[in-house]
Amino acid sequence: MVQETRSASVGAAIGLILFGVMGGLGLDLCAKAILETYPLEQFVFLRSLIGIVLFLLLARQFGGMQSLVTRRWGWHFLRTLLASGAMFGFFFGLSRMPLIDALTLGFTAPLIMTALSVPLLGEHVGWRRWLAVVAGFAGVLIILRPGTGTFSPAAISVLLAAFCYACLAITARKLADTESTFGLSVYVIAGPMIISGLLSVDGNWKAPDPVGWTLFLAAGVCSVIAWIGLVGGYRRAPPSMLAPFEYTALVAGAVAGYLIWDEVPDRWVIAGALVIISSGLYIVYREVGSAVSVRYLRALTASGSAFLSRRRRRPAANRDV
Repeated sequence: MVQETRSASVGAAIGLILFGVMGGLGLDLCAKAILETYPLEQFVFLRSLIGIVLFLLLARQFGGMQSLVTRRWGWHFLRTLLASGAMFGFFFGLSRMPLIDALTLGFTAPLIMTALSVPLLGEHVGWRRWLAVVAGFAGVLIILRPGTGTFSPAAISVLLAAFCYACLAITARKLADTESTFGLSVYVIAGPMIISGLLSVDGNWKAPDPVGWTLFLAAGVCSVIAWIGLVGGYRRAPPSMLAPFEYTALVAGAVAGYLIWDEVPDRWVIAGALVIISSGLYIVYREVGSAVSVRYLRALTASGSAFLSRRRRRPAANRDV
């Protein structure tokens, strides 16, 4: 019974992660299109503003405004800084490099999560998984090829963003016992909105046309989907177990980059991506074992409907993703 409950919980976590990945990829696609025309700080401000408005409209679904009550302001301030670094860093890089390159470098975050889960969460990572982490970063070097000019400010920016993102996932796990998903999501959007608003006072602002407003609105919706999915998933299971499921966005991103922007990754990017993905998948294999992995995946479909059913039966005041 305990094993079934654990499997259902992990299945729900995987489902939430995939839901969040879908939103995150949608946000990336909108961002790349927006940043071709509008400045970065304007994108971050409007994306965050729309996201907060949508979150407040959904507040009752996540326990109401009282879910924002917290005594751990120091942690939320830290997460705000991390969210700002992740957001500005990734989208700066995304605006200056192909989509698949930015996504591939961004997917060093699961490897960083695995490494950080030892000192910050006290989780055990064996020597085989440490080798997988090292191999993953070797994949980064394959992509960047230091000395060839590929190691650009945009690439550095994305790698720094990946580090900030990994720390966000770790802190979400660390605060899961005391903080609501609603609070963890809203506060990290509010920070970048304030920072980008201050950066926008210099007048570097372009009035959006109807297409622009549509993209900004879509980006805000996708950001809400991403935060609900990712924060909710990482609250329910260890980062080293869930992170590899985010690799589904890499394949979809490669297809989208080719269809929309006619971007074709070179052989170095493909080789590095394969190394990074293989390293991440080996980490999750070592984390849960092959037989248990199959059970978790089977639990995914069943737990998804059970999760929604439980939410409908809960009193509104106790709901939380």
